[in-house]
Amino acid sequence: MADFLIARNPDTESSLPYLLRIPLGDGIVLRARETWPRTSKVFCFRGGDDWPPDAEIIEALPVRSCVRRGASIDLVLERSRENRSQFVIARARGREMVFWQSPRTTKTAKPAVDLPTARASGLGDLEIVVDSRERYGWKFSHQQASVVKRALRVGDYGVELDSELVAVVERKGVDDLVRSLSSGQLRAVLSELVTVPHAAVVVEDRYSQIFKLTHVRPALVAEMLAECQVHFPSVPVIFAETRALAQEWTYRFLGAALADARHSGGASLRWAADPSVLGDGLASDQLRAAPGESE
Repeated sequence: MADFLIARNPDTESSLPYLLRIPLGDGIVLRARETWPRTSKVFCFRGGDDWPPDAEIIEALPVRSCVRRGASIDLVLERSRENRSQFVIARARGREMVFWQSPRTTKTAKPAVDLPTARASGLGDLEIVVDSRERYGWKFSHQQASVVKRALRVGDYGVELDSELVAVVERKGVDDLVRSLSSGQLRAVLSELVTVPHAAVVVEDRYSQIFKLTHVRPALVAEMLAECQVHFPSVPVIFAETRALAQEWTYRFLGAALADARHSGGASLRWAADPSVLGDGLASDQLRAAPGESE
C-alpha cells in the first residue's frame, strides 16, 4: 500500500499550508492547516485531483490500513503513536466539508457527562414542535419529549400554549452561524425571534471554534456576534458544545418557558419581581444580569 504523504503546500498564498495524500484509489489530495489532529479536529478541503510534483514532502508514512466506510475513511499508520485517524466527508448546503479527527480529538469533542432524564420543569411528556423545513432535526430521544413537525413562523423548535408560540429556539452550527452573520441573515432572524415571549439561538459547538476558522477572520465573526447580542439582548446565543448538549439545553429552556406560561402569576413569575423567592443574597440587578451570563 502506498504511503500517507504530508507535504508543504506549494501555493504560498493559501491559508492552508499543508497537503495530504490519502492512499485510496488514485489518491485523495487534501489541503489542511495541521499535520495531525492533535488538539482538535482539522478542517480540510479538496486539493485537486493531482499531487503537485513540486510539493516538498515532510513525511511519507507507511500505512497499515486505509479503508473507506460510508462517509468516512479510517486510516491506520505503521507507527506506535498518533497512528489512528479518520477523515469524515460531509456536505452542507451543497458544499463538501472534510473533518480529520483522531481518537483523542473525538473524545475531547464528546465531554464525559451523563445527561439527566428528569422531566423538564416537572412537566409530563413535553410536546416540541419541529419546523417542517428543518432537515435532520433533533429527535429528543433522550428526553421525556415527543416531537410533531409543522411549519413554525419563526425558529426551528418551539412549544405552544393554546395554539400560541410561547418559546422558540433557532439551531445553528458554527459554519451556518458564520454564513448568517456575514450575510446579515442572523439579524433578520433575531428581529423575528424577539416577537416570541422566550427565544434563543443555540450553537452546536464551542465558542472557541470561532477562533479556529481559516476562511474568515475570527475577530470579525466575534465582533459581528457581539453586535447582534447588543442589539437583541433578549435573545441569548448559547454555545452548547455538542449536539447532545444543545438538545438538552433546548429541552430545559422550552420546558421552563411552557411552565412559566401555564403558571403565570405563580412563583416562576414572582422571581423577577421578588428575588427573595430564590433565596438570600440575590439582588435584583444580579437577577437581570443572569441571561447575559449564559453566553
